[in-house]
Amino acid sequence: MLQTVWVSSPGSWALRGPACHRDGKQTSWKCGFVRTIIQHPRPRHDTKGPRKARMLTKIQICLCFFFVSGILYEISLLSGCFFSYVPMSKHFLTPEQVLNLGKSIIFLETTDRLEPPPLVSCSVESAARIYQDRPIILFMKGLTNDTVLDLNSSYAAFSLLSSMKNVFIFPLQMETVFQETPLLQWYNQVVPEQEKNWVHVSSDASRLALIWKYGGIYMDTDVISIRPIPEESFLAAQKSRFSSNGIFGFPAHHKFIWDCMENFVLKYNGKIWGNQGPFLMTRMLKTICNLTDFKGTEDHSCQNISFLNPQRFYPIPYPAWGRYYEVWDKSPNFNHSYALHLWNFMNHNRKVVVAGSNTLAEKLYKAYCPTTYEDLIQNAEVRDFRHSEEDV
Repeated sequence: MLQTVWVSSPGSWALRGPACHRDGKQTSWKCGFVRTIIQHPRPRHDTKGPRKARMLTKIQICLCFFFVSGILYEISLLSGCFFSYVPMSKHFLTPEQVLNLGKSIIFLETTDRLEPPPLVSCSVESAARIYQDRPIILFMKGLTNDTVLDLNSSYAAFSLLSSMKNVFIFPLQMETVFQETPLLQWYNQVVPEQEKNWVHVSSDASRLALIWKYGGIYMDTDVISIRPIPEESFLAAQKSRFSSNGIFGFPAHHKFIWDCMENFVLKYNGKIWGNQGPFLMTRMLKTICNLTDFKGTEDHSCQNISFLNPQRFYPIPYPAWGRYYEVWDKSPNFNHSYALHLWNFMNHNRKVVVAGSNTLAEKLYKAYCPTTYEDLIQNAEVRDFRHSEEDV
């Protein structure tokens, strides 16, 4: 802990606290305590002397406060303990500052809703638990810089997610996101009101721009994380020879993502669902790779891009999406999976997790997003029951 130590000689003070330095050419850091003394000229003896001395003291205290705050921030980054300080300061960070920390997990909400449904909350919470050392960012189109939402928000899911130390919720400002990418020209020309699939198309574009600019992993808001993904540059096979864009990861400024953005604009057709999404990823992958069928649970690789087996994220294929909301005699173990895609587009929010139903989805919620399960499902049903009794 930093300490401010005042020295007896007039006009001087010292700051004592931890400091880190590199040990020669080694990559490790060594920390100790430094003592910095700042000398100030002795004030002249005049009638205003005492007032000037008090003012100087106040200035020194203010400078000391800012210095200590900066040191704490730097130490937290160097020590890998950034998120232990986040609850007090994360609401003052900008999207760029968080994204520049690197290796973010990015989620997008391109509707205007401000209350994330339980599946969205579960997806974000499960990622926050699996990737505790990485920023988890939820961009919401419905938020603006003037929107006042905090831990005491009336939106239960928003409050739940905001309380997690490595979860950040920011407004999705597309014009800013598309700056310095091929997508900006397209965005300035397109008319959202005339686009049949605008919610999906704008999401397809935003995820490409964010991953190209900052790197990391993009995930759909119906993906439940169950173990860390070991790959840095990867696409997720939905089936043999066909790529999803519901989850993918790349380092910043990767050529494949830039090429995808250029093709997005060149081949744009908003009337065809998925043309700028999974079909875009598939056709771009085919230009550089000779795609073959998967056999067993092996992954494919091409030009340093891993094309991950369907078992990694889609062990239950989309025609069987309803099985997540059924009771299984014996639940699958998903030993070959990193995350599970629950196909909410196919579901259209018709089926939901119900406490006590013993469905596969309920078991996944209990295991990987227990706070969402307890706060948004169990407690909601208790509240609904109480309200029904009061009505009677």
